[in-house]
Amino acid sequence: MNRAAYPRWNRAVNAARRHLASGDRERGANPVELAVMMPLILVLLFASIQVAAVFLARSTALNAAQSGVNAQRTYQAGNGAGVDSASRFLKAAGGWLVGWDKAGPTCATTATEVTCTVSGRSLSVVPGVDFAVQETAHGTVERLTPP
Repeated sequence: MNRAAYPRWNRAVNAARRHLASGDRERGANPVELAVMMPLILVLLFASIQVAAVFLARSTALNAAQSGVNAQRTYQAGNGAGVDSASRFLKAAGGWLVGWDKAGPTCATTATEVTCTVSGRSLSVVPGVDFAVQETAHGTVERLTPP
């Protein structure tokens, strides 16, 4: 191969050689920067996932409590209708709310109002980190009133 016949190629090769021979001072900086930043990135990632898990646990608990209120407030509902409905909801909702079955959902009924409370703990994404969750829903009891 005659290098004189390819002047552009010669210039590119010479430029690459000069660049490599000059001893780039920034060489290897990217892996060091990544090693310094990666723990922070991972902490932020897992923290955001944990926050999302807490909000999903709260939403699950509130929806279960509302399901219990809706079942218990109907006209002439049985004594455990609200607790049964909330428990069925929590069993079907998945594992976002853990430990709810220890205390179980509770429903209190007065002459005019039903209150259901669901409590548990959020799913833990980071080991050892979970949050207590308690949600309460209220509703009026359906009843016959004189005209």
